[in-house]
Amino acid sequence: MDAESQKNHLKAYGITYWTLNKELKVKWLLNYRGGSFLLPDTDEIQRECQIRGISFEVISNSKVESILEEISSPSKNMEAVILEKAPKIAVYTPKGKLPWDDAVTMVLKYAEIPYETVYDEEVLNDGLLLFDWLHLHHEDFTGQYGKFYGAYRAASWYIQEKKAAEALATKLGYNKVSQEKSDVALKIRDYVVGGGFMFAMCSATDSFDIALSAEGVDICEPMFDGDGSDPAYQNKIDYNKTFAFSNFTLERSPIVYEFSSIDMTSKRRVPKTIDYFSLMEFSAKWDPIPTMLCQNHTALVKGFMGQTTSFTRDEIKSNVLVMGETKSNGEAKYIHGIKGKGFFTFYGGHDPEDYQHRVGDAKTELDLHPTSPGYRLILNNVLFPAARKKKQKT
Repeated sequence: MDAESQKNHLKAYGITYWTLNKELKVKWLLNYRGGSFLLPDTDEIQRECQIRGISFEVISNSKVESILEEISSPSKNMEAVILEKAPKIAVYTPKGKLPWDDAVTMVLKYAEIPYETVYDEEVLNDGLLLFDWLHLHHEDFTGQYGKFYGAYRAASWYIQEKKAAEALATKLGYNKVSQEKSDVALKIRDYVVGGGFMFAMCSATDSFDIALSAEGVDICEPMFDGDGSDPAYQNKIDYNKTFAFSNFTLERSPIVYEFSSIDMTSKRRVPKTIDYFSLMEFSAKWDPIPTMLCQNHTALVKGFMGQTTSFTRDEIKSNVLVMGETKSNGEAKYIHGIKGKGFFTFYGGHDPEDYQHRVGDAKTELDLHPTSPGYRLILNNVLFPAARKKKQKT
């Protein structure tokens, strides 16, 4: 999985998942040649790699022993992690087609990793219990319709989406979309606390935490829910309820395309030509989880924008790991934490290969980006639940 040898890093995750689905075990060789996968040698796996255009090497048993011996050396920052079972994957997304694309859905399809879609009805009916891994689509859990009101309130897709959300809330027995979304966020929280793995990108990250912190508090203006917000809502925000963020200030204006001070989009001053974020280095033997989530063939990854591009560093809780940061302004791009028995990862930005994706833009063709480091980070998270866990020690 290094930069020089692998022609299609993204599909390599798919063949690894496919192998696990065959009830075969895989070793993930952390920090060895870009985080390589050691698969059983069968004619079927070789043929499938060739069909999918994945680079691979056939090695002898003695070579395997030599590699594993090198990895086990205390002087090497490497580890061999056993992947045991293909996780069952859910993508939280509306049934109708949205006017933007979802990077996770695209890369799962490209890598040929199967997934199912769920939305509010399934979540509220405890449908998440059937899954090991949940991705939160570009979403707004606050009931403010993505804060698109300022620019798109007259657009037909916005009007239709608002009507559909209100109809669904009514069907499920709620007076307001914000109340329904709050309960959805609480169900997702319970899923993670109970041992689930949750991955979120773009606005699903901060809007999820905001919804948890504002439980029972009206933070929506009249154009969103038909009545005024609580004038003192900022003072009623409970940061103890959030996963990742604390001490943030909510954006009151419905015209401003922003949820809170968590997001760095309007505060950052990083030209596109030098917009890169760095992946942190962790001890593979002592901290295999963040090491797993940061596996890549480069430590420097191209930046990309989104409604929530990145996270204000001093508003991230101290028990949350920053795994990727833009050093020029200290913003956090990629973070991870533990909640109860489960795990969550938040990844800022919308599409790793579309710098500034806008509503209506053409979708990214991953055939043009088969070695994308930004997309690799998503797939690290997909395989993460398959690993036999070791307790984090630092």
